[in-house]
Amino acid sequence: MILVTGATGKVGGQVAKQLAEAGADVRALVRDPDRARAALPEGVEIVRGDLTDLTGLETALEGVEAAFLMWPLHGPEGAAEVVGTLARHAGRLVYLSAGGGDQGPDEEADPEDGIMGGHAHLERLVRDSGAEWTLLRPGGFASNTLGWADKVRAGGPVRIASPRAARALVHEADIAAVAVRALLTDELVGRAPGMTGPEVLTQAEMVQTIGEVLGRPLKVEEQPREEAHAELVAAGLPDHYAEGILDAHVQMEHEPEAATTDFPTVMGRQALTYRDWVTDHVADFS
Repeated sequence: MILVTGATGKVGGQVAKQLAEAGADVRALVRDPDRARAALPEGVEIVRGDLTDLTGLETALEGVEAAFLMWPLHGPEGAAEVVGTLARHAGRLVYLSAGGGDQGPDEEADPEDGIMGGHAHLERLVRDSGAEWTLLRPGGFASNTLGWADKVRAGGPVRIASPRAARALVHEADIAAVAVRALLTDELVGRAPGMTGPEVLTQAEMVQTIGEVLGRPLKVEEQPREEAHAELVAAGLPDHYAEGILDAHVQMEHEPEAATTDFPTVMGRQALTYRDWVTDHVADFS
């Protein structure tokens, strides 16, 4: 039995789906069982709970041998207790970190350490938990560009603070494929594979790709930073997370995120392209 957290999200949903397709017994820890039943394949066991409820988590872990962990909270408060609880029950932990997660603070982290500091703290907890572990370090998620969907549906223009920021965005299905390999085989125990898409595109080129797949041109406008910051905060991000994201995009205008070879090395095939991702998500932009 494998426990999947974040199973109604993009990556966690793909992990649950691909595990079920592989014939594994899957249990999804979710806040909203009705939403989960509509989204997840038949045969996935659904239990209500979240990572802030250790008693419920203990119940969800009965009979579990491995767990896929996404950390959904802004900051690492409570993470030590959660990872310890997971490790006492599951012999294997696969943690969804981020590219650069090994570059943050190595000791105690607090919310002011930002996104990478939080991932670094979680990575340390997982490595020291006593369970077999794998750390997944993807680059930018293609699914983050769903933030443009409302503007695309309206016909544009798509306003972006750093349209020349260049990234090799990764499809959530590819992140999940590596997670499933780590959960079901011993190949990735003690490893921290990175993963990106196979090509580097500017954000403006990504919008162009969306337009090409939809069959209609889309215009890009440069957005004032203050406006972009306000949108990120309105979407639920803490102020310093929003600042960190915008700063990273400014840096990627001059130092593009590089495509890596980790995914093809692990999976024996090329990663899916951004165009592949858009094709899979046409309904979200239409």
